[in-house]
Amino acid sequence: MSVAVTASVVESSPKRAAILDAAAELFLAQGYASVSMDAVAKAAAVSKATLYAYFSGKDALFGAIVAERCAAITAEAEALLSADALPEQALRQAARVWLKFLLSPHTLAIYRTVVAEGPRFPDLARTFQAAGPSTGRAWLTRLLREEQRLGLLRADMDPEAAAGQLGALMRGDLHLRAMLGAVPPSDEEVAAAADAAVAMFIRAYGVPREP
Repeated sequence: MSVAVTASVVESSPKRAAILDAAAELFLAQGYASVSMDAVAKAAAVSKATLYAYFSGKDALFGAIVAERCAAITAEAEALLSADALPEQALRQAARVWLKFLLSPHTLAIYRTVVAEGPRFPDLARTFQAAGPSTGRAWLTRLLREEQRLGLLRADMDPEAAAGQLGALMRGDLHLRAMLGAVPPSDEEVAAAADAAVAMFIRAYGVPREP
């Protein structure tokens, strides 16, 4: 099975990469509100003209950081999907990759930044939603729709709603614990949580296989 990755990774350049790296470090260290475009330009060792040639503003810059992270993890999950995998195997592979990504320190730091700053900066929250969660859910929806087309998941399943349900099952208790600063879950815990979520999902939407 193969699901096309539609999120395009913008062709990078050393200057663009330096801007993204510097901005990510500043945002996570100081918070969104405290970081100016001047500070990003200085940290990246580029001119303000160069910075604005790549990014129209701070929200666009933050969105690009999130989008590139999501595009990279989507590509990683896509690479693990084999053409002849059964639905449970394919979803387990994808779920393990995504849950590990969601629980990574960098992703959690970005999420905390949005939760803390979003009420004061609605554009930040909207940019994050579009570049991050919506992108991931759209990819998972396409995966489920393809499984459904192949007759491996129930015909009456709503792929978009089911993608949201699977995402919620995956996050479960581990994501809340990680957000609250608990001891990071082990790789074994992440794999077990992802597998349990997929097993429950398949019980709800899977099509029984011929004996």
